Amino acid sequence: MGGKQLGFGDYEQTTAKKRTKREKFLAEMDAVVPWGALIELIEPHYPKTGSKGGRPPYPLATMLRIHLMQQWYSLSDPAMEDALIEVPTMRRFAGIDMLSDRIPDKTTNLTYC
Repeated sequence: MGGKQLGFGDYEQTTAKKRTKREKFLAEMDAVVPWGALIELIEPHYPKTGSKGGRPPYPLATMLRIHLMQQWYSLSDPAMEDALIEVPTMRRFAGIDMLSDRIPDKTTNLTYC
């Protein structure tokens, strides 16, 4: 998802010789899920930045990927928040850069997923 700069943890993970089951599964899902069609279907219903301001919503593609990971791994909203903080593979799949992006918290996951 995008050409973001890798952090040290991401670099270490991507240069490892052996791929984990999670990495293989997420790579396969990345290839087989019809991302464009799903985003096109959901986008008209996804929250937009309001005229009153407030915090802008996370990108739809990121939240869709997070929602699917929650379903695939049976993670609650707090567990998904922890996984995004602790597991570089899951962050990469969601398209989150730990250095420059905010990680959706459990309340955001509850609201948007």
